[in-house]
Amino acid sequence: MTFSDAEKAAIVSMCGKVAGQADVIGAEALERLFLSFPQTKTYFSHFNLKHGSPDLLKHGGKVVNALGNAAGHLDDLSGALSVLSDLHAFQLRVDPGNFRLLSHSIQVTLAAHFTSEFTPVAQSAWDKFLAAVSEILVSKYR
Repeated sequence: MTFSDAEKAAIVSMCGKVAGQADVIGAEALERLFLSFPQTKTYFSHFNLKHGSPDLLKHGGKVVNALGNAAGHLDDLSGALSVLSDLHAFQLRVDPGNFRLLSHSIQVTLAAHFTSEFTPVAQSAWDKFLAAVSEILVSKYR
């Protein structure tokens, strides 16, 4: 998938805004996911899923930081996400549909935190970016 210069700028800009609070933003996105789609909790039975828990903060930070890393490699997302794709396909075996659900939760969280910056252009770029990330993460499931 290719990104226009405007899309790249919108994705990278938002990553810069999120970087200093990756764990909080990520944890909030996960909480939204678990509240809206309770079936997704099954992959986290060993986590404390209460608001602000160290487990949510740590994993949320991992998710957001992985997206930040991917945003730095928009011209080679497959290469940047290869290890994560292997992990999800061969070890974790996460239901591929959950990536779409998490993508939605991430976008809602970004919109809630960055109301003026998460413009329609930014939302469209992030929607495309997260769809590409999801596609790569499930590409090895076949």
